Amino acid sequence: MSQHPIGIFDSGYGGLTVLREIVKTLPDHDFLYLGDNARTPYGTRSYETIYAYTLQAVKYLFDQGCELVILACNTASAKALRTIQQRDLPQIAPHKRVLGVIRPTAEVIASYTHTGHIGVLGTTGTVKSESYLIEIKKQAPTLNVHQQACPMWVPLIENGEQDHNGADYFVKKYLDELFSQSQDIDTLLLACTHYPLMLKKMREYLPETVTILNQGDIVAPSLADYLQRHPEIAEKCSQNGKLRFVTTDSPENFDRQAATFFGQSIKSNFVDI
Repeated sequence: MSQHPIGIFDSGYGGLTVLREIVKTLPDHDFLYLGDNARTPYGTRSYETIYAYTLQAVKYLFDQGCELVILACNTASAKALRTIQQRDLPQIAPHKRVLGVIRPTAEVIASYTHTGHIGVLGTTGTVKSESYLIEIKKQAPTLNVHQQACPMWVPLIENGEQDHNGADYFVKKYLDELFSQSQDIDTLLLACTHYPLMLKKMREYLPETVTILNQGDIVAPSLADYLQRHPEIAEKCSQNGKLRFVTTDSPENFDRQAATFFGQSIKSNFVDI
């Protein structure tokens, strides 16, 4: 493994949907993916716990030679990123960088809506943090943002039920609750990296005119642009086209689930962070 991969962190499997798109965009780069499966889910945990877990993950990736770490987890991006950037990085690694998935999304989402009304579907933690409301308001002050927590979607997806009849109730329930806030919503943001796997089922309950945004499609070109604008970081990231996957829980379970999220079979190793 190259000594300077780009680190990709998620609380479990969902970040693999982001990594999949990043690899398509930057196929020559090296990546190290860390899934904290032993402590997932993050979405219902306290700020203090999410921050502590995320910082441990970032430190591990730094120790593995990562000069740049992407928090491919909305909950970690919402609750831990700012503190790590402002308080921890200057102390532990002032020349390294940690980025999230919320700001790149907030910067471009206004360009997708015609009505000025967007819906944000996320975990309970992401929705309660109001991070998307805050960041989108900075970028597009006139945009109307409607949020909806979908706490049952991650368990359904991780149990392989996303395309089965059992998922229908909770897909319809959360979409109905979102659109009860406004019938003018024409753009939906999947603000959890698990949710692209629910896309097929969502489409059964949505008009074709509603645009659904997958964060991987936004984050990947944003990362490429970041590296172009920051050559001092880009030159430190090795380019041998290598991928490595590690998990804090069973590699066998991770590999079995990861194939669904990443789109191809992988081989991971256990790590204790």
